[in-house]
Amino acid sequence: MIAGVTWLVAFQLVGELIVRVADLPIPGSVMGMLLLFCFLRARRYGDGGSIVRAGSALLRHLQLFFVPAGVGVVAYLGVLGRDWLPITVAMLGSWALGLVVVGWTAVALERLLGRPRDDLAPESS
Repeated sequence: MIAGVTWLVAFQLVGELIVRVADLPIPGSVMGMLLLFCFLRARRYGDGGSIVRAGSALLRHLQLFFVPAGVGVVAYLGVLGRDWLPITVAMLGSWALGLVVVGWTAVALERLLGRPRDDLAPESS
């Protein structure tokens, strides 16, 4: 377990280092996850490995990671109450934009790969 957590933290730190040195506009933790994904795919890492066990243990307690976000909401209740309209419009607008982009991407990939969607495929009896 300790070895798995050490690997996870190491990939996060490497991601942070790469982002800061290269001055990239993405979070270092996202870069670290990308590097970890590439590492796991390249090594064909099994389900019994220390990294997977540590990640599974962290996922079992995922709800604890929402505590800082909840504290932030409570700390900024005044700002949220004062600027509720622009915040709501931004949240709904970004949700709708994301939904449209995902839909367009899915349709484009279906056309590119030449695979029909399941609901449009002819029924075979």
